[in-house]
Amino acid sequence: MIGFAAIVTALTVLVAAIILWPLLRGAETPRSRIAASVVFVLLAGGAAALYARWSNYVFDAPVEANTPAEMVAKLARRLEQQPGDVAGWLMLGRSYAALGQFPLAQRAYQRADRLENGRNAEALAGWAEALVLQADGKIDERAGRMFEQALALQPDSEKALFYGAIVAQRRGDNAVAATRFEKLLTFDPPADVRPIIERQIAQLKGRASAPAAGVAATASTAATASETPTVRAAVRIAPALAKDLPADAVLFVFVRVPGQPGPPLAVKRLAARLPTDVELTPADAMMPGRSFATGDRVEVSAKISRTGSATPSSGDLVGRVTLTVGRGTAEILIDSRTP
Repeated sequence: MIGFAAIVTALTVLVAAIILWPLLRGAETPRSRIAASVVFVLLAGGAAALYARWSNYVFDAPVEANTPAEMVAKLARRLEQQPGDVAGWLMLGRSYAALGQFPLAQRAYQRADRLENGRNAEALAGWAEALVLQADGKIDERAGRMFEQALALQPDSEKALFYGAIVAQRRGDNAVAATRFEKLLTFDPPADVRPIIERQIAQLKGRASAPAAGVAATASTAATASETPTVRAAVRIAPALAKDLPADAVLFVFVRVPGQPGPPLAVKRLAARLPTDVELTPADAMMPGRSFATGDRVEVSAKISRTGSATPSSGDLVGRVTLTVGRGTAEILIDSRTP
């Protein structure tokens, strides 16, 4: 039987190699923790790329199959024998989330939360994040409350600060949102992420200080609604790949800057019922303030996942094209399989 320490060490290395290798190969620092706190937000929807926003992960890169899941299973069996291990349940929650198994991640974090009588900020923030990711990035009232509780327990929780800023922004409390993003900057985020946060802070402060525009703002919104930048794609699959497509497969469509690694500009998650037409707008952006505009040259990729996870896996079916935003509909043929 492999000892618990060995399991944890091996699992950490495996998950890091798949998700955060560029960030976690050195000693743990505030910079690496802020990166790790929001890895899983490439999932379809919005917050689903929050974690990826802090990583250099190449989302279309193939990964080794099975081994991480086997290590997670060993850890789960270990915790069946020692159910009072809070650190173990937290590790299991992080590991299930890394594998895209969000319901199981919620259960693991819930076990840790119960053992700590609702006083563990990491358990609350992780549990809430798993709820968000399972909901394709939608932060509901329950998850929002849990992030606030985590911040009350640990005001410097990077994960809770990030999601808490988004929660505050969505309820219109721009001053609080800006303050939380500003606090994130004190953890020295990666150089390519800092400008994104700074732009977000500037936008939030501008909104907080601007007077209500009333009817004028409404008229302006109506006037520009028809000008929303839109990426349109007609997605189909090669017949040779369609024959064994499972009924519960999931289609992800990503928009990114051509040749630029890292998280996409926008993402949408759909049932893999092909052929299908897909539209993406700035409303599908991974983070407010970072999207695409009409006339931009972008790469649009489509991926069919058997697991329902946006993170790449062996056997994923993929296709991609490059197009100019606002100029017709792109034809994407899914015709290759990830090794």
